[in-house]
Amino acid sequence: MGMTKIGFLSFGHWRDVPGSRVRSGREALVQAIDLAVAAEESGVDGAYFRVHHFAPQQAAPFPLLSAIAARTSRIEIGTGVIDMRYENPLYMAEEAAATDLISGGRLQLGVSRGSPETALAGYQQFGYVPEAHDANGGDMARSHTDVFRRAIAGEPMAHANPQMTGSTGSLAVSPLSDTLPDRIWWGAGTRATAEWTAEQGMNLMSSTLLTEDTGVPFDQLQAEQIERFRTTWAEMGWERTPRVSVSRSIIPITDDESRHYFGVRAQVEGQDQVGHLDGGLARFGRSYIGEPEQLVAELAADAAVRAADTVLVTVPNQLGVDFNARLLAATRAVMDEVDAAAVPAF
Repeated sequence: MGMTKIGFLSFGHWRDVPGSRVRSGREALVQAIDLAVAAEESGVDGAYFRVHHFAPQQAAPFPLLSAIAARTSRIEIGTGVIDMRYENPLYMAEEAAATDLISGGRLQLGVSRGSPETALAGYQQFGYVPEAHDANGGDMARSHTDVFRRAIAGEPMAHANPQMTGSTGSLAVSPLSDTLPDRIWWGAGTRATAEWTAEQGMNLMSSTLLTEDTGVPFDQLQAEQIERFRTTWAEMGWERTPRVSVSRSIIPITDDESRHYFGVRAQVEGQDQVGHLDGGLARFGRSYIGEPEQLVAELAADAAVRAADTVLVTVPNQLGVDFNARLLAATRAVMDEVDAAAVPAF
């Protein structure tokens, strides 16, 4: 594989508390745009945002991604992930195509069932009520995704009004962006879901936590998930090469400020965490916090980082644009060395 793409993944938190450099929803949005501009300048490849509802975080990705698209020229813009239980698939198809056209084809949309939310079944307040057998809305999320993907591919979604169009027939949503269907990713938390993702012809966004625990280290479990995804993809006979991303917390300790915020946490978070989520065991990946040369060695040994083509770095966005721009530049340098170490010398 060639150069690993590096994107940042921001949760878009804001809180009016001491120490926060992001005090309001407006500051969270404006700083997100500024960080994407700074990231592009430092050679980072992607600006991705978590989408959450009923919480002081980013909720409406398309206005934000469109604004970033208008201020940048190269960086990929995306989500990780949109909870499809909340989405009107046809409205989302129009929004996504418009955003992609503004960006010149740089949209990379991560979608999924979503993670546990602050609201109880908040999607019901958006008007989407799952069937009785579909307790957590997983089937509904997949159904919404299916309609969305067919809509962005230009399938007819409505009957034409002959009084307006002069003909009978059917209509697709408009505008369309021809290559957008190749840039939809599914956020998968298990090996089985990764195989399903390949069957659907979507790219794989491997979750920051896996909702299963087989006892092996997180990176190996995730690498197995990626391998199963690629094997199934090949079996399906899809023509294009799929994309695969993994998320990591990477904090190079490069100055007093990064040492102040993260030096102590390095000892606690430098190992996998196993906990309970949704009634089962979950394995959370460790954080990579330390001096750059130490991180190069550790990331080069991470089986899933080696297997993926894209690494999404979770950023502590409440520390502000300048801190995160420096963190991303340092992480880009670390990953360049990881890539160099992975290439055999001739």
